[in-house]
Amino acid sequence: MSVDPGPSSAPKRAPSSLEHCALARAVRAIGDAWTLLILREALCGVERFEAIRDDLGIPRSVLADRLAQLVANGILEQRPYRVPGQRTRQAYGLSDKGRALMPALIALRDWGNVHAGGPPSRLALRDATGQRVTTQVVRDDGTAVEDYGSITLDADDAHGPAAP
Repeated sequence: MSVDPGPSSAPKRAPSSLEHCALARAVRAIGDAWTLLILREALCGVERFEAIRDDLGIPRSVLADRLAQLVANGILEQRPYRVPGQRTRQAYGLSDKGRALMPALIALRDWGNVHAGGPPSRLALRDATGQRVTTQVVRDDGTAVEDYGSITLDADDAHGPAAP
């Protein structure tokens, strides 16, 4: 009879410190749940402060802070607009850097549809041709990974820094 030795006596450690971790840097740049929901609004084409605030029910001060952080990090861009009879205001749209976040946001949305409970999202993501857009993890050879439990992280100098 074989006995499972359980976890190794030496605790497993991440292969790099947080200062060298791309995931940690991304979380710092993006921020918190409000920020992800603001990015959702931008993805849906909602650009005006009041519309974002109304959609999310977010306090004005929190929204102003998060928008300023996203602009400072180059994820959103400001564009002035003016409604006749009112002062000039700022609209917020995704920058190229912000649009580069789309695969991560789509993956998070897809995960939420499957694992976060509740009804599936009614919003369909489509490209310019009208095709639905989803995420997929692929190997270097282009084949899809279907067993996420088989994925490990190691230091790989051939593909840049090892941290997630």
